Amino acid sequence: MNDRTAPFAQNPLLNFDDLPLFDAITPALVGPAIDELMQASSVALEAVTASDFPADWKRMSQTLDVPTERLSRAWGAVSHLNSVADTPELRAAYNEALPKVTEFWTRLGADERLYAKYKSMDPASLTREQARAHHNAMRGFVLGGADLQGEAKVRFAWLQERQAELGQKFSENALDATDAFALYVTTDELAGVPDDVVQSTAAAALAEGKTGHKLTLKMPCYLPVMQFAHSSPLREKLYRAYATRASDQAEGDAVKFDNAAIMGELLALRHEEAQLLGYRHYADVSLVPKMAESPEQVVAFLRDLGTKARPHAEKDLADLRAFAASDLGLSDPQAWDWPYIGEKLKEARYAFSEQEVKPYFTAPKVLAGLFQIVETLFEVAIRRDQAPVWNASVEFYRIERSGPQGTELVGQFYLDPAARNGKRGGAWMDDVRARWLRPDTGALQTPVAHLVCNFAEGVNGKPALLTHDDVITLFHEFGHGLHHMLTQVNERDVSGISGVEWDAVELPSQFMENFCWEWDVLKHMTAHVDTGEPLPRALFDKMLAAKNYQSGLQTLRQVEFSLFDMLLHSLPQPATSGEAILALQQQVRDEVAVLQPPAYSRSPHTFSHIFAGGYSAGYYSYKWAEVLSADAYAAFEEAAQQNGRSTLDVATGRRYREAILEAGGSRPAMDSFKAFRGREPSIEALLRHQGMA
Repeated sequence: MNDRTAPFAQNPLLNFDDLPLFDAITPALVGPAIDELMQASSVALEAVTASDFPADWKRMSQTLDVPTERLSRAWGAVSHLNSVADTPELRAAYNEALPKVTEFWTRLGADERLYAKYKSMDPASLTREQARAHHNAMRGFVLGGADLQGEAKVRFAWLQERQAELGQKFSENALDATDAFALYVTTDELAGVPDDVVQSTAAAALAEGKTGHKLTLKMPCYLPVMQFAHSSPLREKLYRAYATRASDQAEGDAVKFDNAAIMGELLALRHEEAQLLGYRHYADVSLVPKMAESPEQVVAFLRDLGTKARPHAEKDLADLRAFAASDLGLSDPQAWDWPYIGEKLKEARYAFSEQEVKPYFTAPKVLAGLFQIVETLFEVAIRRDQAPVWNASVEFYRIERSGPQGTELVGQFYLDPAARNGKRGGAWMDDVRARWLRPDTGALQTPVAHLVCNFAEGVNGKPALLTHDDVITLFHEFGHGLHHMLTQVNERDVSGISGVEWDAVELPSQFMENFCWEWDVLKHMTAHVDTGEPLPRALFDKMLAAKNYQSGLQTLRQVEFSLFDMLLHSLPQPATSGEAILALQQQVRDEVAVLQPPAYSRSPHTFSHIFAGGYSAGYYSYKWAEVLSADAYAAFEEAAQQNGRSTLDVATGRRYREAILEAGGSRPAMDSFKAFRGREPSIEALLRHQGMA
């Protein structure tokens, strides 16, 4: 019996007893399961929109939300596997189902009959959480095209499907272009590169039956080569390959992954969508559910931040140029030289290098340290747990809390730390399921999260070594996970990160990063890979002294990306060609940047955040939320000053947990922030943390 005709009871995607059966999901099972779940959801939609069905929150939730939540969970499992375990077969199954799934959600979000049911509900009859979810749903109907009629509605639905298809293709091109590149080099060419990278690249070459070293464009390989390889020609080769991924400038056969046409079409479709909904442009649509009030306000915020950062960036660059000329003999540094110069200047100025620090950050020790912080601050316990996984390197954990009835399960999470082929780059948190007081059973469903990174794997039987930046990334994603898992909200659509304004959703993630700079915290999460010795205080002091090294340049880089994104989506007529997109990027660089890359650079072509990742006209959220997160962390700094101890202040942690993490999306983010700080946020803490006060 083949998979397509297997009884539905045997399809793991239709099993909702507990956790997803990731080890049993095969591509052939995707289509039948998704079809079955969409059919059940469509039947439920017809039932609740019947004229005699009461416009009652609980009844509608029991009838419609239960099957649609199952569809979400099954499709979430498929999408997740598509991101972390991509194969040609899975990609084909995913792409076959994607238009149907998009069409269903678009149809649901634009259903006039369902919209009418929600309209006829009295928000005063709902609980506070339900009222917030109702408010968001009403807004979602309008943005989902529920007010559109006839041809406009049909066109709107097509726009959603086509955008989903293009976003997926953009993502595939970026992944395939990255995976397609390999450069084989000799040991001599890797002079200066950290030993663990030399070993892992040798192992990668050996696995293919080759001698020497295999270099790739994945971050655990690319970045250390750019920072440490003495060979400028080698750095240039890698830089050019990286900067031209998924573009017309790529070498040889790799031009087939060019994303230019996809970007142009996506921008045109987004603009058309905005016009259909009665907005000037897509940036207006994007900001409706966010904290920021208008694109103009965001642009002003970014330009103000850019103005404050620029003198610091100019000084950063002048220091780099002077050092390159005097100490490295580089009178005319090129784009591929800057990371190397930056690392050498850092070593000279602060007498330490990333190479020196890395052996102290073994993955198991860092993870144990992170868990200890979370357990202390938020009064929970983290334990290893069991679940079916998609790769042997994936770990599974549970978070527990002591309650009146004994130990309570709060949430669970998968941790997938290692970079590998078939896994998209970057780091992210995603939800497996949300906390929900289920209307069908009355039982409390606990939240489950995915935490995904792309770190180098350990070699020769040793644990993986993380850079300090990797440690910060891990803390960042864990902050998102805590927002999802520690929620105490029982209404699914506003529990955890659901319903949180996009430009506030980075608050808990960026907040956690701050602990990576606290000696009292860091000393417990380091152990040298060979000796077991903790990080020496003197070395930490050097790291801390270098904390804001090049913060002016880094801030301007973020402002440049954010401004490019917002202006790109605010044009009165969309940029529909690669040339027009690059022209706008150049215009932004001329205004903001102090360093210009080579003409062949094509960074928009892999800017997945805005073309495939939900950050379109929203990339500014990172800087916007950083104001919130820095100010929130300042409360812990103030507590440490008052009590003369560390920032791991339990009383402040409890207030933060209750006001921000537990509240989730059940109220506006500004209300949650004010509940914690007692006032609106101030930018001062951010400028101070970045040495720009």
